[in-house]
Amino acid sequence: MIAAYQKTCQTRVDSKLDELFHAPRPELALIYQAMRYSVINGGKRVRPLLVYAACEALGGNPERADAAACAVELIHAYSLVHDDLPAMDDDDLRRGQPTTHKAFDEASAILAGDGLQSLAFEVLADTVRNPLPAEVRLDMISTLGKAAGPAGMVGGQAIDLGSVGQWLDQGALEIMHRHKTGALIEASVRLGALASGEADSLSLRALQEYAQAVGLAFQVQDDILDVESDTATLGKTQGKDEANHKPTYPALLGLDAAKAYALELRDLALHALRPFGEAAEPLRDLARYIVERRS
Repeated sequence: MIAAYQKTCQTRVDSKLDELFHAPRPELALIYQAMRYSVINGGKRVRPLLVYAACEALGGNPERADAAACAVELIHAYSLVHDDLPAMDDDDLRRGQPTTHKAFDEASAILAGDGLQSLAFEVLADTVRNPLPAEVRLDMISTLGKAAGPAGMVGGQAIDLGSVGQWLDQGALEIMHRHKTGALIEASVRLGALASGEADSLSLRALQEYAQAVGLAFQVQDDILDVESDTATLGKTQGKDEANHKPTYPALLGLDAAKAYALELRDLALHALRPFGEAAEPLRDLARYIVERRS
């Protein structure tokens, strides 16, 4: 069931994303080409799926969530472009293709990432692409800015880079990943809820609990796949975490315990959705998918 929902949402968000990469002047063609390459190159679109699913869980029309779905994927893509740079993870492969700095060059990759980041906020602020009330658009911009910035994803990446070769206990590891991976996943769910026009404090709190659990589960499963999967399946270099001496859940807990923890987090996410009815089934399916995926 999740496969059909995923395909529908991917088709929807990909068509909206593609509209964003038409250079307004010939002189800008190269930077727009690099930006497009960084986004329209596959990907599971988990974050846009969470946006749409959260919107629909509260009874909202998915059309209301298009801008938010695009914005979170733009931020995610920018983070991957910068993550792969030689100064960061120094990776040559992403989604089965050369990373942006390999397909173009380092300067173009840095600028493409910068462009994707700013474009995300432009999309949320645009009254044509995001025709929601001004106070909702402002809440969305604030939500995404906090999740993407030093108190969220950027901060998590800084912790990650500073932790190479160091031992972290589980609490410290979770702090890192709640920032690096979890913050944008939490923002995706909140943005979808805000887009619905039906969010209240109780539903937002329940959805936050769900998002916190699936955000951490996503990272635990990523760590497991880095051990168990292969480069062709992952679409990125397998075994990179161990080679770079990065702290991971399998390294800390052991592989079997890490798998058990991913399932525990899945169950916490499902428990958080108890107040919601059948409309939240895509969110439940996504929680299951996150810990069952093989790439």
